[in-house]
Amino acid sequence: MKILSLKPGHDGAIAGVDANTKRLMFSYEGEKGSFPRNAALNPETFIQAGLWFSALPDAIALSGWSTTGTDHVTSSGAGYLGIGEGSERIAKRTFFGKTLDYYTSTHERSHIWATYAMSPYEQGEPCYVLVWEGVLGDFYEIDSQLNIHHLGQVLSRPGERFSFFSALADPEFTRQTGAFRKEDPGRLMAAGAFGDPEKADLAARELIDDVLGADLSQTDLKKEDFAASPYCNIDMEAERFRNLAALLSDEIFQRFHDFAKVHLSKGYPLLISGGCGLNCDWNTRWKNSSLFPDVFIPPCTGDSGSAIGTAVDAMRHYTGHAKLDWSVYSGQAFVDDRIDVDDVEISELNLKDLAAALHNGMVIGWASGDCEIGPRALGNRSILASPFHAETRRRLNRAKGRADGVPVAPVVLEQDVSDHFDWTGSSPYMLHFQKVTDPRLEAITHSDGSARVQTVTKSQNAKLHGLLEEFKAISGVGVLCNTSLNFRGAGFINKTSDLYHYARGAGLDGFVAGISFYRFK
Repeated sequence: MKILSLKPGHDGAIAGVDANTKRLMFSYEGEKGSFPRNAALNPETFIQAGLWFSALPDAIALSGWSTTGTDHVTSSGAGYLGIGEGSERIAKRTFFGKTLDYYTSTHERSHIWATYAMSPYEQGEPCYVLVWEGVLGDFYEIDSQLNIHHLGQVLSRPGERFSFFSALADPEFTRQTGAFRKEDPGRLMAAGAFGDPEKADLAARELIDDVLGADLSQTDLKKEDFAASPYCNIDMEAERFRNLAALLSDEIFQRFHDFAKVHLSKGYPLLISGGCGLNCDWNTRWKNSSLFPDVFIPPCTGDSGSAIGTAVDAMRHYTGHAKLDWSVYSGQAFVDDRIDVDDVEISELNLKDLAAALHNGMVIGWASGDCEIGPRALGNRSILASPFHAETRRRLNRAKGRADGVPVAPVVLEQDVSDHFDWTGSSPYMLHFQKVTDPRLEAITHSDGSARVQTVTKSQNAKLHGLLEEFKAISGVGVLCNTSLNFRGAGFINKTSDLYHYARGAGLDGFVAGISFYRFK
């Protein structure tokens, strides 16, 4: 049985699951291939997904969704909320002349089943699930029979409340109400990384209490309602605001931690889903909380994983199975549309030569294999550079159009991670913070001494692992700078022609596309 699953709305995605082998065939996201960040599913992506099938799929799954308009709410499928009766609908539908099974369940369920299916635990092992995102801030338990139990809501609309502070402080945010920008959470996390919560003033504490305590069941947060606050239009780079952002992060996490300490006491592992699962600070705090024997966050923890989650929910309904065999490299295949330009030297890729180029200071775009799922560049759509000099970080940030002080993540050989960072074991999806213990790694060390590490093994990514081995042979360190390969405001680059134009415009020294190494003359 093959299931084709679609997630409507922002962060659109389409996924295919083979229920017979319990395998994720693909997960294609609307933004990948240089489409706008957080884009809805588009026709090109739909057609790419169709190439996986020699015949129509056996089942179509639609991830539930709803959007609030000016005068009404528009829903798709089973809608946004619910885990009980009415949260899934089963029917038969005619699709291109063939009668198929049709399944839809809520957006809430898609988060739960995505992280459950992708987690490393055997089916039947009970787990706790935390879903925290724009709307949901809830804990659940999945029992041995795959029943979902709601354990309680800690905070409604945590992602929206968190993002509001970015809009409030930014003078360029002029809308008084309505949807916040998709980049607001990331900007606020970055601001908090530079702040000190102990230096936050009384006005900050009062503002946080007001926003987190607001009843949002009947109204939205409005910037105009906080116009008298000293934090309105203060600018996100202000030290005073950074201290508020750091305190806000602490306050939100503490509310969820305190609830978990009381109500999640059975010793089950914790699974995390929702956009807040991209907050590395919170993820690391959960890992270090000692409340759970293990913590798992999938690489597509946000809405881009919802197509997978609904496909799994359908598989669970039709077959009783809810676990997947999957790879983080299940995105679109790279398109090597050969370019005809005379300002590059082209050679066959040799990892030793590329490692030497990186060691000599070159900054290289790197496109290899199928695209990563989720928003983090994990070695198939990356910009790579040597990790030793702070100027390299500044150069990478200029190429990305970011402020000089924005952190740049490292990728490291997993067997060497403890030589350079306060960490043991794996961190394959770049979802935690680690303390840097190697003073040589200036380019990837944030001002607070931390880094967002990706570990790599040969079985995970043989080509990237081989490059790190070659770089270690030359430099003594199996670490490289790794930041995402994308045009500003767009998803990962996915074809050679786009990669050439990006690399030339961003001032890179060259790029790798498939098995070819392009150096600018």
